[in-house]
Amino acid sequence: MSKILFVMTGVDYWTLADGTRHPTGYWAEEFAAPYQEFTAAGHEIVVATPGGVVPTVDRASLAAEANGGQQRADEIAAVLESATELHRPVTLAEVDPADHAAVFYPGGHGPMEDLAVDDDSARVLTDTLASGKPLAVVCHAPAALLATDTGDGSPFAGYRVTGFTNTEEAQAGLADKAPWLLQDRLLALGTEFAEGEPWASNVVVDRNLYTGQNPASSGPLAAEVVKALG
Repeated sequence: MSKILFVMTGVDYWTLADGTRHPTGYWAEEFAAPYQEFTAAGHEIVVATPGGVVPTVDRASLAAEANGGQQRADEIAAVLESATELHRPVTLAEVDPADHAAVFYPGGHGPMEDLAVDDDSARVLTDTLASGKPLAVVCHAPAALLATDTGDGSPFAGYRVTGFTNTEEAQAGLADKAPWLLQDRLLALGTEFAEGEPWASNVVVDRNLYTGQNPASSGPLAAEVVKALG
């Protein structure tokens, strides 16, 4: 049984351009769907957050309309409740990515607030990329890649990636309130951004970097990692 590290946001808000705090956290499906994929394949999950705080779910991500109906919303809520790893995270600063077969970053707007500037997360990302092990990042979680730019460039420059698009942010009603947009920042980082249809699954694989565009991409993204792990 292999261990897969989930690196998750430790905040429950996202600071908007006007300085107000938008309630958020991690997006439920982006934890639950990959968790189901990995555990069904026999893998063990370890959750890590900055400071070891228990991650907060974005309440909007538990709504029926966010999950294609109440049945799936209830299934996802049940996964979050039963996933004991989610309720006893380890401290990100103490994590050695070498102890894990793969690393997975769920999204939600929370990573835009903390992981985008977190040095411990940057270390995990950089070391995992260099190791050749699968590194999977979905939706808003590619914001964490921004912390890998120390001023001399990022090791992710030149990689083909995807993530939550400007179009999707606009359709979600937050683009004009955001302090910055993820797609713009990833392009500025030097990545090649592969934009798919809004809200449809889009998984991009470049070497050992696996990225997914949005919540619908999280399960298929995890399935690609399972295949890579054999």
